[in-house]
Amino acid sequence: MVQEYKQFEKQPAAEPAVSERTKNTKIFTPKVDIYETPETMVLIADVPGVDENSVEVILDKNVLKIQGTVEQVEPQEHRLYYAEYDVGDYQRTFTLSEDVDRGNIEASVKNGVLRVVLRKAAPVQAKKIAIKAG
Repeated sequence: MVQEYKQFEKQPAAEPAVSERTKNTKIFTPKVDIYETPETMVLIADVPGVDENSVEVILDKNVLKIQGTVEQVEPQEHRLYYAEYDVGDYQRTFTLSEDVDRGNIEASVKNGVLRVVLRKAAPVQAKKIAIKAG
């Protein structure tokens, strides 16, 4: 089972250095489920409060990064009386194995659930190399 799970290696979300931190907001690590089919890996992340304009999925070499922001929404002409809803930033990174086709990744978000579909790369076939004289 662990070997099948090797396409993702979880990396903890790191706090940015103090000099990089410009906002005084919390950083949340979204909970994820990862499903596998013969052709794909599907990552489902819980990111309440985000939409397609406030979340990003970034691929940098073999690292897939999810980041998003949730802002406080207050109705006009209302004063906040009591609050339990946390706002802040989401961040989570994953290291992809060579089995993922980096050119064929799709992402969508609906009702605070981010879905990332990663297609598996075709297996590399053995290839005979021709040898030339000289």
